[in-house]
Amino acid sequence: MMSLIAVSALGIVLLVAFVVIVVLAAGGYVAASRRARQREVGLRRELEAAERAFAQARALDKGWDRDVLADAARAAVAERFGEAAIGEPLLVQVLDRPGTDADQAIFHVETADGAEHRMTLGRTGGEWGAA
Repeated sequence: MMSLIAVSALGIVLLVAFVVIVVLAAGGYVAASRRARQREVGLRRELEAAERAFAQARALDKGWDRDVLADAARAAVAERFGEAAIGEPLLVQVLDRPGTDADQAIFHVETADGAEHRMTLGRTGGEWGAA
């Protein structure tokens, strides 16, 4: 009779432990999903602001050619991260200062390991490169 009670108690303990693990895993999934959505919303806001600033900079200074800037960003990302970079660098901020050599463009880059980085380009002598 005593071994039957011990087995039942062990079974109950294991069942409770299993339920706790499942609840913690579900909570972790929900928290990670919420964090990812918040990060996406923040990045989307930055992209919209960069688009507005880019349009204004383009209107005021013809040196902000999107294709040239994108090529320079890809080259800078490849130089810094090599093959670890994935996707296209996303322009998130434009710093159009007086003159052209003080201009900067900031890109969001995601690497294969899931890390997110900022890549800043600067313009010197009309050429864009890593700042």
